[in-house]
Amino acid sequence: MIRIRKQTILLLMVLISCTVLRAQEVTLYTCGDSTMADKSKPEINPEKGWGQLLPEFFSDRIRIENHAVNGRSTRSFIDEGRWEKVYNMLKKGDYVFIQFGHNDQKDQDPKRYTNPHTAYRYNLRKMVEETREKGATPVLLSSIVRRNFNEKGVLIDTHGDYPMEMRLLAQEMDVLFIDLQYLTEKLEIKYGPEGSAKLHLHFEPGETDYYPNGKSDDTHLSVTGAREIAGLVVKKLKESELSLKNYLK
Repeated sequence: MIRIRKQTILLLMVLISCTVLRAQEVTLYTCGDSTMADKSKPEINPEKGWGQLLPEFFSDRIRIENHAVNGRSTRSFIDEGRWEKVYNMLKKGDYVFIQFGHNDQKDQDPKRYTNPHTAYRYNLRKMVEETREKGATPVLLSSIVRRNFNEKGVLIDTHGDYPMEMRLLAQEMDVLFIDLQYLTEKLEIKYGPEGSAKLHLHFEPGETDYYPNGKSDDTHLSVTGAREIAGLVVKKLKESELSLKNYLK
């Protein structure tokens, strides 16, 4: 009987210790769309979200939870309860990366579309305010560019007013803003109209078993593209005043 009680006490002590450690552990939550999201079957899937590769750049002293999901806008991410799930887990000292815009543009889909000057802006404000309400720190990131070169080799914007609205809100609310639109514009241009294909999903039929019929996708990212963009984010973190940079390798 005494032995059983000792075992029970030890088990309780372990559970309490784990709970305390979890409460003390800093977590980085990422909220966004498919360009950031973890992809299924990572061992064979050539597509990666840039958030999926962030753990390569951080030490094991921080926990990274990627809540980005394919096809989500600020509207659908909130309406589906995905933001509420993150909000309920947030604690003081945590960080939240927020990147939306690609799917807020879907003006043929009432479940996703947001007016950049109204609903989009207010949805971002809600996430920022509620992150701070929990004592956590928000970071706003504009959408990455699409590989959209014209016949003259000029990269053409596809995002309209969404990045500008995010930039203005970040200034208004004093939030760290990482301008991924600008940074990925420079990245695409550096690789060039042809070379930039390696940042995305371009495969000939039979080139990879995952896409037996081939693939041509100028929005989503290859391992190379995802790693490059995660690196751009990390570089900006190092230049920032956020203590989050102390968890980088």
